[in-house]
Amino acid sequence: MNNPWFGRWMPGEQAAFRLFCLPYAGGATAAYREWHTLAPEHIQICPLELPGRGSRFGEPPVSRLRPLVDGLAGAVGPFLDRPFAIFGHSMGGLLAFELTRALRRRGAPLPAHLFVSGRSAPDAPPEFPPLGDAPDERVLERLRELGGTPQEILEEPELMALMLPTLRADFAVLESYDYRDEPPLPVPLTVFGGTADARVTPARLPGWRRQTSTGSRLRMLPGGHFFLHTATPEILNHITHALPTPHPETAAS
Repeated sequence: MNNPWFGRWMPGEQAAFRLFCLPYAGGATAAYREWHTLAPEHIQICPLELPGRGSRFGEPPVSRLRPLVDGLAGAVGPFLDRPFAIFGHSMGGLLAFELTRALRRRGAPLPAHLFVSGRSAPDAPPEFPPLGDAPDERVLERLRELGGTPQEILEEPELMALMLPTLRADFAVLESYDYRDEPPLPVPLTVFGGTADARVTPARLPGWRRQTSTGSRLRMLPGGHFFLHTATPEILNHITHALPTPHPETAAS
């Protein structure tokens, strides 16, 4: 089955547990390349590819959250036939949260756990002033502030010109987000934060506990906003211990 939302990482029938992973602004499934080899055998890493990047580079990016979440809910729908969890970093954390709420509204199975990383609580004030129609240099300055883009890429004008439409669309997703109050999710929640993250500070994370009725945990890891890449083994260790251990018959199926 051809599903562009998964690219080459289609969920497999052998997986006892699926972990759907959502990217940060400007990110693609490549952000989780290392996870495939570091995750335990019973957890299959299933990164989702958003329009306008990676294998979907030729598609126009989406600049509003609701259409993105609807597309994601439709993409994962056929693969909720076994235990699963959802992980997202930064913008991906917001998408993971809203995807879980969308699944509940559809009456679909819910994740065994929701993992949100490097993202303020959804009802918190924005970390950044809006970019809107700011010049390209201001968008690049935002990337420098976040610290996740190598300097050599920032200094490649042709490459950045290709990336800017997707980056602007992703920032528009965040800036146009309108939090809507709903009952807490009946899903356990783990929130990851970076000890040196100057934007998503520890004070912006505890508000997540209001979004779950089954308990939340906060895990602070060394690094700045993109500790996702520097603390990967630690993140996966926390995820593995938070998820149920598969029954032998499930792991063998």
